[in-house]
Amino acid sequence: MSTLDELFAHLREANTPTEIEMLQSGIWQIWLTTGQHVLDKHLEAGMRALAAGNYTQAIHDFTDLIELAPSYAEGWNKRATAYYLRGEYRASLDDIRETLRREPRHFGALSGWATMLRTLADDRGTLRVLTRLEQLCPHWPGLQSQLRDLRDQLGSSG
Repeated sequence: MSTLDELFAHLREANTPTEIEMLQSGIWQIWLTTGQHVLDKHLEAGMRALAAGNYTQAIHDFTDLIELAPSYAEGWNKRATAYYLRGEYRASLDDIRETLRREPRHFGALSGWATMLRTLADDRGTLRVLTRLEQLCPHWPGLQSQLRDLRDQLGSSG
């Protein structure tokens, strides 16, 4: 089994969508493993609520998880997702910051952050976040064209 650091090293070099997807899947498997039964129960309950569209319940379950394991980055990331889906961008952004404080390589949090910044028409912020994502995985499908478009827009407007 590969370690997280090994998977990220391979992700930086990966250049096909299949290879990138396989490496991301391996990383997610590690991120979604708490190693503690009680934490897994909160994570699973929150993920079920999220999948069912019950964002309030998901936020409650992920908050319980965060209170029990504040250093567990994925608890913060999942709650950020629930807040985002409920339209609470500020709360989601706060949780993304907490996720990245614990796991700076969290491509899911970075991708979500870029999506929100783009929705808020913050092109410079989006470019900064996507540049961080590029450092993790330069061949992420569609990333280079997004970066080119943003740089073109900012170059012509700024």
